[in-house]
Amino acid sequence: MPKESLDVIVSELAHEEDWRRMRAMATCLKGGPQVVDLIIVAMQTGAPSYKVEAASMLARIRDPRAGVPLVQLMEGEEESVREAVVLSLEQMAGIVNDEAAATLVELLKNDTLRPSVTRLLGMIPTSIGPLTAMLKDPDESARVNAAQILDHLLDPRSADALVDAMGEPAISEMAIQTLKKLGAIRDRVDAIMDELRDVEQSELREGARQEAVHKLHPIGRPIVEILIEYLEDDDWVVREAAADVLGKIGDVRAVEPLIERLKRDKDTGVKELATKGLGLIGDARPVDLLIDMIPIKPLRVLAVEALEKIKDVEALRPHAELFKKMKDDRDGLVSYNSGVILDKLAAAEAQMDEELWADQEKVNG
Repeated sequence: MPKESLDVIVSELAHEEDWRRMRAMATCLKGGPQVVDLIIVAMQTGAPSYKVEAASMLARIRDPRAGVPLVQLMEGEEESVREAVVLSLEQMAGIVNDEAAATLVELLKNDTLRPSVTRLLGMIPTSIGPLTAMLKDPDESARVNAAQILDHLLDPRSADALVDAMGEPAISEMAIQTLKKLGAIRDRVDAIMDELRDVEQSELREGARQEAVHKLHPIGRPIVEILIEYLEDDDWVVREAAADVLGKIGDVRAVEPLIERLKRDKDTGVKELATKGLGLIGDARPVDLLIDMIPIKPLRVLAVEALEKIKDVEALRPHAELFKKMKDDRDGLVSYNSGVILDKLAAAEAQMDEELWADQEKVNG
C-alpha cells in the first residue's frame, strides 16, 4: 500500500478507527508549522467531530497562528464545537496574539457568544488593547459592552483609556466607577507592601510576608499587573511576596516575569518562590530553565516538582534521559516526581506507537 500523504493523515484526527486517529495525533504533534496549516485548512470544511478534535490538537501544538481561525470557528457552529474552541483558547491564553484577541473582542457584538467571549477575555493578556480600542467604537452598545468587561477585569492597563472615555456620555459613569475601583485596588496593594517593607526585624519578616500573601491572594487577577511591578522592588521580602501571590493566582501573565526573577534575582527565597509559582501555573515555557536549575541545591527539589506540574507533558520528552537518572536519586521527592514524569511520558508514548500503526496499515491495506 503506498504511503499516505501528510494531508490525508492530518484529516484523520476524528477517524472512527483508533489506530488511524492516534497516528494522526502523533503526526500532528511532530509535524511543525506545515501541519498547523493543514489542520487549519481541514478544519474550515470538516465535520463538527473533526473540528472538535482539530481545536484540541491546535491547543496542544500551541502555535499562535491558530488563534484567529479558532476564534472564527465560534460563529455558526454546533455547541460541541464552540465548547471545544473555548477550551482550546483557554489553554492557549498565554500565547494568543493581538490579532486573535482583536478578533475575539469583535464577537462581543454577538449576544449568544458574549458570555463565553467575556470569560475568555478575562484570561487572555492581549485582550486589554482591543477592549480599550472598542471604547471608541461607533456602536454605542459595543462601547458599553467593552466598558462593562473592563470593569469586570479591573486591569490597570486600561486606566488611560478609561480616563479618555470619561467624556463619552454612554460610558462616562462606568469609566469613573472603574477608575475608582482600580485606584482602591492599587492603594490596597501599596499599603500591604508598605507594611511588609516596614518590618525590619529579620526574624519577623517571614511571618509578615505570609500575612501579606494571605491578604493579597483573595483579590486575585486584578492585582496581577501590580504584583509584576513589585517583582522589581528593591526589598527582597516584597519580591518574595509578589512571586508567591502570582504563583497562587496562576495567571499566565506572570510566566515571563517569574522566569526573569528565576534567572537573575540575587535572593534565593525569591528564586524558590518563582520556581514554585511557575510550577503552579504549569506553562511549558520555563521547562529548559527549570532543567538548568536542578543542579542548584536549594532549587533542586522545587524545580523537579515544578516540572512534574507542566501541563504539556511532551515538552518534557527531550529530557527523558535525565528523569530516568533522577528516578534513582537519593532524595525521595526528586525520585518520586521524576518517576511521575516518566509514567506520563510512557502513557503518552503508548498512545502513539508508530510501529503498531504501520502494522495496522498493512493489515487494513
